[in-house]
Amino acid sequence: MKKSIIAACLLAVIMACHKNAITGSRSLTLIPENEMMAMSYGQYKEFLAANPPLPESDDRVKMVKRCGLRIQKAVESYYAQKKLSKELEGFAWEFNVVDDNTVNAWCMPGGKVVVYTGLLPVTQDEQSLAVVMGHEIAHAIARHGNQRMSQGLLVQLGGVALSVALSQKPQVTQELFQQAYGISSTLGVLSYSRKHETEADKMGLIFAAMGGYNPEAAVAFWQRMAQGGGQKPPEILSTHPSDERRIKDLQAFMPEAKKYYKPQ
Repeated sequence: MKKSIIAACLLAVIMACHKNAITGSRSLTLIPENEMMAMSYGQYKEFLAANPPLPESDDRVKMVKRCGLRIQKAVESYYAQKKLSKELEGFAWEFNVVDDNTVNAWCMPGGKVVVYTGLLPVTQDEQSLAVVMGHEIAHAIARHGNQRMSQGLLVQLGGVALSVALSQKPQVTQELFQQAYGISSTLGVLSYSRKHETEADKMGLIFAAMGGYNPEAAVAFWQRMAQGGGQKPPEILSTHPSDERRIKDLQAFMPEAKKYYKPQ
C-alpha cells in the first residue's frame, strides 16, 4: 500500500514537471498553465485599465511592437520546428508601453508584455530592447512565474488549488501573482531566483538572435544597468546574479547565442 502511494506521488511529480525546450531542464509547476493564463489575462486587463498604454502612433510603441512581433514569430517558428507548438497553446500575444519612469518590463503567461518608458533610455536602441524583451518572454515560456506562484501557494496558503486560493484569498493570490511576474518592480529586483534569471538570460539571447537582433547588445545594456544601479547587496544575499557575474555569463554564452543570429 505504501509503495503504491509513493509511486502515485512520484508519478504526480513527474506529470507536473515542465521540460524547457531550449535548455532541456525540468521544473515543477503545480498550477495548470491554462489557469495561469486565465488569471494573466484578467490581471493584464486590470493593469492596463489603471495604466493606460501609449497610443500606437507613438514611435516608442511602434518599436516595442515591432520588436515583440519579431521575437514572437521567431519563438513560434522555433517551437514549430521542434514539434512543440503545443507549448505555446493559449498564447494571445500583446505588446504595450506605459508611461512610467520605472526601469522595468515584464511578460505574463500567454505573452502579455508591458514595457515601461523608463526602460527605453537605458536600452537606447532596438537591439538592446530585444535582449530585455527576449529575457522577459523567456520567463513566461519557461514558466518561471508558475514555479514561483506554486511555491507561494505552498508556503502561504498550504498548497491549495489556484481556483480555491482566488475565491478564499483573492488579495493574497493576486499579490503572489504580481510578485511572481515582477509587476511594478524594477529590473534587477525581480522575484525570480538566480537560476531562473540566468536561464532567462540565455534563452532571451537566443530569442533575440532568432528575431534578427545582435545578442552582443546584451553586454552593453547590462554595463549601462550596472553604472546606473546604485548600491547593491552582495550577490550571495541577492535573488539575482550581480551585474558583473551576469555580464561574464552572457559573454561566455555568446558563441552559442550567435549560432541563431541572422540579421534582418
